[in-house]
Amino acid sequence: MTAGSVQAAASLIGTLAGARVIDLEQPRFPGMPMFPANAPNYAFMLHRRHEPGLESRTSAAGMILTADHAGTHVDAVCHQAEDMRMFGGIPVSAANQGPGGLGVLAAETLPPMIRRGVLVDLAADRGGRLPPQYLVERDELAAAARRQGVAVRPGDVLLVRTGWGAAWRDPDYIAGGGMARSCGEWAAELAVFAVGADNMSWDLPGHVDPVLGHTLPNHTLLLARAGILIFENLLLDELAEAGVPEFAFVSLPLKLVGATGSPTRPVAIIPADGQEGQ
Repeated sequence: MTAGSVQAAASLIGTLAGARVIDLEQPRFPGMPMFPANAPNYAFMLHRRHEPGLESRTSAAGMILTADHAGTHVDAVCHQAEDMRMFGGIPVSAANQGPGGLGVLAAETLPPMIRRGVLVDLAADRGGRLPPQYLVERDELAAAARRQGVAVRPGDVLLVRTGWGAAWRDPDYIAGGGMARSCGEWAAELAVFAVGADNMSWDLPGHVDPVLGHTLPNHTLLLARAGILIFENLLLDELAEAGVPEFAFVSLPLKLVGATGSPTRPVAIIPADGQEGQ
């Protein structure tokens, strides 16, 4: 390692040491909200307990049962297909889809993500949580970004706060607002790397798009057509309270071979100088 690289590493460590790290993952628990098509939910079973034994040392260990789209997660590109073709025109076939998962574009291909993130706070813009079943159109999202001084650039991770993250433990969480097809078109035009929101789905669950003629139109536009990743069930309230719309977004998906998505614990990193004036 050269002296220059050592100095650069020391500078990076110094910057990170003073940074604020904001957790963007919702807690996982049995009975947490779940998109109906993706059940089962989540369970943890303690199969080894602390009990008196042959040694003074004891141990405990358990087993996790979870859907790959439970809780805070990122969709793998293989999660969606249009007319039986995935992103890049890859046809769905018995050769790449089976009981063990998908053989292409699956969760193990998701890269570690360290990218510029931006937050558009629709809840703040409207003065509160979006109404139930509210459909956000492109013009509203773009106007909120302009008013909040958010410049979305190619390669960014675009996060949208609907205000529904605070309802994570409520039965009506799934009724939260979502993005219309036009919002996905806007994100694709801006060539973002990924999108995410603090609701059940970037889309509005149950809404049938009049143009595409099916539900979850943004899943088609973003994943199947553009290869843009989707984060779901994010926790964005603390990030919004920080008042910094631009940050470093970090997410490390698990290498779950064949899976159609991965649980993840994304974080936002705000440099110390980014907290001035708060």
